[in-house]
Amino acid sequence: MSLSFAPFLVSQVVAGRFRKFARVNNLTELEKWYKYAQVFSVSLLVFEAIFSNTNMTKWIWSLFLLALLYFSLRQKELLQLRMFFIAFVPYVVVSLLSDFTQTITPGFFKSSELYFNNAIGLSLIWMFAILYSQNRQYKAAEKERIKRLQEDELNRAIAIRKVELEGLVAERTAELTQQKEELEQAFAELRNTQSQLIQSEKMASLGELTAGIAHEIQNPLNFVNNFSEVSSELLDEMQVELDKGNIKGAKLIIGDVKLNLEKINHHGKRADSIVKGMLLHSRASSGQKEPTDVNALADEYLRLAYHGLRAKDKTFNAKFETDFDETIGKINLVPQDFGRVILNLLNNAFYAVTEKKNQIGDGYFPTVSISTKKIGTDVEIKVFDNGNGIPQKIIDKIFQPFFTTKPAGKGTGLGLSMCYEIITQIHGGELKVETKEGEGSVFIIHLPFKNKN
Repeated sequence: MSLSFAPFLVSQVVAGRFRKFARVNNLTELEKWYKYAQVFSVSLLVFEAIFSNTNMTKWIWSLFLLALLYFSLRQKELLQLRMFFIAFVPYVVVSLLSDFTQTITPGFFKSSELYFNNAIGLSLIWMFAILYSQNRQYKAAEKERIKRLQEDELNRAIAIRKVELEGLVAERTAELTQQKEELEQAFAELRNTQSQLIQSEKMASLGELTAGIAHEIQNPLNFVNNFSEVSSELLDEMQVELDKGNIKGAKLIIGDVKLNLEKINHHGKRADSIVKGMLLHSRASSGQKEPTDVNALADEYLRLAYHGLRAKDKTFNAKFETDFDETIGKINLVPQDFGRVILNLLNNAFYAVTEKKNQIGDGYFPTVSISTKKIGTDVEIKVFDNGNGIPQKIIDKIFQPFFTTKPAGKGTGLGLSMCYEIITQIHGGELKVETKEGEGSVFIIHLPFKNKN
């Protein structure tokens, strides 16, 4: 086979590849020029076959290939075929160099012809290696393109099916809309009724607190008034000492006034905390947990509950005890909600011991206690009373809404159910009861220690 078949094949491959690319990408003008290039290549081969291989045809082949690559490199639309260009560059350069050397220095070319032929052979190997690699990449890309087309087709089918299903869902939704609205209206009315009952329960407990708050707030107010009067007298004495020029005596009085002011500030804060506690109990819960001293909260509500009962019934008397674990510190709680739990349990405890006192009379002394303790990963709060206890037959019902053992008009049956919901759902804890008929009951709260601040 004449060596001229090599440039012919190269020109056909280059022009054919670029022509196909131009056709796929709707580059009509470029496709026409590469078609001309293919026709010229065939014509040149025919010309060479008729007039035999001459130096002139070799130069024409080399210059034709060089012009073909140069023309292609100048087309911005073909830049993505850069590696395809590189495959043919060595062959074109070596062929042109060989023809140039043969024309200018025939003697040197004859002595080095073997090297030129080897260089042309290597450039052909390079060309075919690159073309093989490009072909594999092209097949992989084509495979990926077909895969994407299949995926697009599948997605279109899915989209069509989705539209059909959405239509079916819309029809079904239209059928259910009226039923849903009716159920929502009924549910809203039920929730409104329940909220009113719960708010009534909260306001009832607030009413029981009022007397206790009045008693508790009177003590710090008395201290504030007394220390204010004493401080006023001390200031008069200080003025006298200053008039006498007794600076030392005036300084001593200033120390006493400062001490009195500290006591006024302390008892003022005490009264402020009592008022804030009442406001927290009366308003709706924010639902936000905050660091809370459980011991202080329990002690506060114990005293308020006790004095509230004393204010309503002057004959009532009971022993109340506390046993607080000081190592607990502050725990993240919702203070309004948790305070309602403590108050409700204490009110129930005092109610239980009062009922037993009315039944037994002398010989029985009512006792209510509250304690806190850290146990492993929990904080335990116990509210104990030595009342009549809870009958076993109703022990499983006491946390159910609207269930109560109190006479009609004395309880709504929402207190313990509200406590249970606050402890278990809001604080992630546990509320249970241990009781023995005739001896008393103890309500036990377990809170996860992870709530600790």
